[in-house]
Amino acid sequence: MAAFIPFLKSPPRVSVLRLQGMIVAGGRMGGGLSDAALAPVIDKAFRKGRPAAVALAINSPGGSPVQSALIAARIRRLAEEKKLPVHAFVEDVAASGGYWLATAGDDIWVDASSVVGSIGVISAGFGFPEFLARHGIERRVHTAGRSKSFLDPFRPEMAEDVARLMAILDPVHEAFKTQVRSRRGGRLAPGDLFTGDVWVGQAAVDQGLADGLGHMVPKLKALYGDKVRLVPYGVKKPFLQRFGGHLLGAAMDEIEERALWARYGV
Repeated sequence: MAAFIPFLKSPPRVSVLRLQGMIVAGGRMGGGLSDAALAPVIDKAFRKGRPAAVALAINSPGGSPVQSALIAARIRRLAEEKKLPVHAFVEDVAASGGYWLATAGDDIWVDASSVVGSIGVISAGFGFPEFLARHGIERRVHTAGRSKSFLDPFRPEMAEDVARLMAILDPVHEAFKTQVRSRRGGRLAPGDLFTGDVWVGQAAVDQGLADGLGHMVPKLKALYGDKVRLVPYGVKKPFLQRFGGHLLGAAMDEIEERALWARYGV
């Protein structure tokens, strides 16, 4: 009835933006979070229905640092443009890029068992030079540019290659640290929080990585009243995935994502 009577005040509305899964560069069959996929969803969450705030429901073990930065920056741009508060709620995990997304919130709330942090950058792989030698296999690589084949898994690891890799990882780590410091500011506890460690629940709050223990519905009711309307927004699964169809690429993506979740016991 209230919808047809313009002078009656409607209950406040909070857009709930679900950020669930691995953060990827886009174009993957298995889905995942990317700036391109999320852009229209984030835009709707901030613009549709005149929301009083936007809540982020985060459950992510991380992934691409660039996509993490792009998604978080998009949220902050719209928050400033629309002058809307953003509240982040961590479910199982907000680690690595997942925590980067959480820092887009003006405040961060966690469950007592949420895993939070992992402010670091990782590169992992395998080496097979002894396997080739054992089986009499000769590796032939020709490049134009001496660094083109650095960290070749079929050659012994070289110190200069590791140095080149660290020259890539270190700036990314610095960008992550800058993001956390700029968003969390004086709330961070003294000490080095950027070692890649994770904290659980209240320990994350004690370190200043989160603002308190709290679940979305009761917290938003406390902030906006018992009649607050929560309106969900999220990325739809790809067509094949929704109907149980798994191509090889999607299956491999799923294996990779499960391995990333498993690092945090989920």
